[in-house]
Amino acid sequence: MRAFRPELLRPPRDFVRPQLPHDRPICLEIGAGVGLHALSFAAQHPTIELYAIERTAEKFQKFWHSYQANPLRNLHPIHADAIPWVVHALPPESLERVFILYPNPEPKNPAQRWLNMPFFAFLLSRLKPRGHVHLASNIPEYLAEAKQQAEQTWQLPYEEKTLSEPGRTHFEIKYLQRGEPCRELVFTKPIIGS
Repeated sequence: MRAFRPELLRPPRDFVRPQLPHDRPICLEIGAGVGLHALSFAAQHPTIELYAIERTAEKFQKFWHSYQANPLRNLHPIHADAIPWVVHALPPESLERVFILYPNPEPKNPAQRWLNMPFFAFLLSRLKPRGHVHLASNIPEYLAEAKQQAEQTWQLPYEEKTLSEPGRTHFEIKYLQRGEPCRELVFTKPIIGS
């Protein structure tokens, strides 16, 4: 796998470095879509700061509209590409959890799947020891490949969970209602030396 070169990435357009709290846990959601999970998670966990990123303009506008209708002080919707935003916004070992729920499976470009990208090493560097990456999908092959990468490339222990209704995202709700199996892998960043 080629090395990730963060120094080559420019900040996203209109980038403003967030003022991260030092006294509260910080979580990140990549690919927040229209914000269903982000809004629910932030409401249920008022002592956790959630930065929720969505790249697609149409989805982000829906997310922003929902957020404005019910603003939560601990939720930070971000319209940007996640990779340069993470590079420029987050210091090492700052995150408790990362959510990647129902990402594009990139059927024609497997190198763009999250655990196949060199960027994943950088993302792990932003996770605290014992922090978690939550990856959910309804595609068994995608999850099987992610498990293989977790073991062989990243040496990450993980748990696998079967998900049930009602669902956290619009995709999850739709898949569960259709009877498709939805599963989540929860990867844990080990403490170095343990």
